[in-house]
Amino acid sequence: MNAINLTQILSSALVLLSIIDIVGSVPIILQLRSQGREVNALKATLYSTLLMVAFYYGGYWLLALFNCNIQSFAAAGGFLMFLMALEMILDVEIFKNNTPTSGATLVPMVFPLIAGAGVLTTLISLKAMYDDVNILIGLALNMIWVFVVIKATDKVKKMLGDGGIFFLRRFFGIILLAMSVKMMTENLSKLF
Repeated sequence: MNAINLTQILSSALVLLSIIDIVGSVPIILQLRSQGREVNALKATLYSTLLMVAFYYGGYWLLALFNCNIQSFAAAGGFLMFLMALEMILDVEIFKNNTPTSGATLVPMVFPLIAGAGVLTTLISLKAMYDDVNILIGLALNMIWVFVVIKATDKVKKMLGDGGIFFLRRFFGIILLAMSVKMMTENLSKLF
């Protein structure tokens, strides 16, 4: 039974905030704009939301197509989140960004920066732990934040400065690391 639960909403929102890491993408957005490539905040937010919601509801079907259960997928998602957290904390590049340079709103903004593989995996993984309504509210809160940050990229950069962005990236990296360990252990224990 889906019931609104503030703890689940906040937990979902914080996990997604850590993975989407739109504040950590501010330098990339600034670089795209300096290259004369337009990043449309509204389109990027809407397309990302549509992609995430479609995968959220179609993910089970996709898993069934490949004969995979949610616990295995959630454990794998936890491992992926673990690697992403290491990237954020250690400032190393594990996932290479080899996207084409033709369009900035869809590629690289929508995919892989906002609605990348880690976010899609996390949405399905969260589905194993929380009620749908709480995850979707957490996602909606994140997408509002994504829109605001993209729209005000220059102001965010000035407000936080390089040190502030560095701190937030590390802080959310640690939260993401803890959540990934929890997600892996809970789902691995269900498998065995």
